[in-house]
Amino acid sequence: MDAFAFSDALAMSQPSVSVLRPSVLKTPLVVACPHAGRDYSPAFLKQTRLDLAALRRCEDAYVDEIFHATPQFGAPLLQAHFPRVYCDVNRAAWELDPGMFSGRLPLESMTRTAKVRAGLGMIPRVAMAGKSIYRERLTVDEAYARIENCWRPYHENLQALIKEAMASFGCCVVLDVHSMPRLSRYQSPDIVLGDRHGTSCAPEIMSFIQSFLQNEGFSVTRNNPYAGGYVTEAYGKPAGNVHVIQMEIARSLYMDEASLTLHEDFWAFQLKMNGFIALLAQAVAR
Repeated sequence: MDAFAFSDALAMSQPSVSVLRPSVLKTPLVVACPHAGRDYSPAFLKQTRLDLAALRRCEDAYVDEIFHATPQFGAPLLQAHFPRVYCDVNRAAWELDPGMFSGRLPLESMTRTAKVRAGLGMIPRVAMAGKSIYRERLTVDEAYARIENCWRPYHENLQALIKEAMASFGCCVVLDVHSMPRLSRYQSPDIVLGDRHGTSCAPEIMSFIQSFLQNEGFSVTRNNPYAGGYVTEAYGKPAGNVHVIQMEIARSLYMDEASLTLHEDFWAFQLKMNGFIALLAQAVAR
């Protein structure tokens, strides 16, 4: 699978999207990592009023590292390298806040969704704690460029991986992996599984995943407070044998949230996730 490079005007240090592929495709499982990108271009950093540490707190930090071994189990791993605050591929392409732009957005733009109102459109307006990201308004050309160089390549790769799994196995299971801050001091789950309240994935797959994770000692909830975003809604079609699960992992399980560094539990947690992917890959291939 070819990666897609940025244009010269928005050049970053690596391709915007990559796919780590197994030597032999053995399973209809696809693991997708949309929000762990940490390639911040100098041009973007000049646009923002926030420092790099504040921007990085919006990342699903190191989730790509947790699932890096996915190809060893016969499944591909899709990774976005650009940061979530630059382009959020878990939103519709034109899900944008018109107040962020100096020109007029296309008529098909989705400007009144709940995410846009919260400042969390495809190009987010705010970072953690509601802090404004940009010094001044962006041009509409900037939105077009981010769609063409980031959003579109990610989704074209995801669509191609789903198509490949369908052709090889007659089904596809997409595990859309994310991380989350601890939601509260008490009774905060380790992992939240989202299937759009039963509409994006067959219940037996969800039950299998939840049971395995709970047997590993993790506290797990479903659809509360995260039921899934654009990816689960757009691609999860159980009646058509495409199943999408959003998986949110508490960052404190593997990293220090204040310093944005991995802590001593990372390797043990990664090992458990390797066992999880190995078993899930085998289960959905039957």
